[in-house]
Amino acid sequence: MSTEERVAAALKGDDDSFAELIRADDRRLYRIAYAYLRNESDALEAIQEATCRAYVQLRKLREPRFFHTWFIRILIRCCIDEQKRKKRTVPLSDLPEPLARDLRLEEKLQLDMGIAGLKPNYRHIIVLKYYEDMTLTDIAKLLKKPEGTVKTWLNKALKELRLICGTEGGGSRYA
Repeated sequence: MSTEERVAAALKGDDDSFAELIRADDRRLYRIAYAYLRNESDALEAIQEATCRAYVQLRKLREPRFFHTWFIRILIRCCIDEQKRKKRTVPLSDLPEPLARDLRLEEKLQLDMGIAGLKPNYRHIIVLKYYEDMTLTDIAKLLKKPEGTVKTWLNKALKELRLICGTEGGGSRYA
């Protein structure tokens, strides 16, 4: 059954189809939530909250073929809400493997703090690009922004990270 057929079935009240839509992308959803929240239980809670919100708002989905993109946007909002609710910075923890390679512990901590200190739009781009390995085109579609805007945000985010991490002017290990 295709995604569109599953969404159509879910819209008609088929809970199993809705659950299957979520299960089909569960690993990716977890990686996104974990990248924002840096805590397994918080990430799982955010996925659960996003699932509930999506289930309640399913009738608002205009294009069934974009179900997964729509759901990821809900998940990102849940993660941001969770961060605000806890009123805390992202905990200092090990970075996901793609960013963690060849960095000393103090560099990891500095980069982690730098990412946590970025403006939300910039942090979204960094997380989606480097933690989720999404293309700029995919990020632009997900955030409903022009690709040029996403490129600008990425460049500004990387520039801010370089300043925060003290690598401006030299060979940056982060970008």
